[in-house]
Amino acid sequence: MKKAILFIFLFTTLIISMSSCKSGSSDKNIITLTTDNFADETGKGIVMVDFWATWCMPCKAMAPVIEEIASQTIGKVKVGKVDIDQNGPLANRFGIQAIPSVLIFKDGVLVETIVGVQSKAALVNALSKYVQLQ
Repeated sequence: MKKAILFIFLFTTLIISMSSCKSGSSDKNIITLTTDNFADETGKGIVMVDFWATWCMPCKAMAPVIEEIASQTIGKVKVGKVDIDQNGPLANRFGIQAIPSVLIFKDGVLVETIVGVQSKAALVNALSKYVQLQ
């Protein structure tokens, strides 16, 4: 009985803490991408785009990784986020069927798609194919 109560307490604490995570981004290094600005913002250079939703717990878990990459690649990689609920046409255009999905663009051309929660190392490795990060 005590184990069940402890499990319920820990599970509830986890859910509450995850729901209090940032859903979007207040990070000044991340651009909010929409159908209106997407082409302009992804048209030049290397751009990493995180497709996410406010209700997506894996997206919330990955948000700090995206923010860290954005702050560490200033001037080399532009980082943006697309809320799929607010920008359905963009999600459809790129065939987003699972989130989080990270797309990498080089001069406006989609060069890589990464689906699911990823480590910082995996995302940096993917970006390193297109830009010198060190």
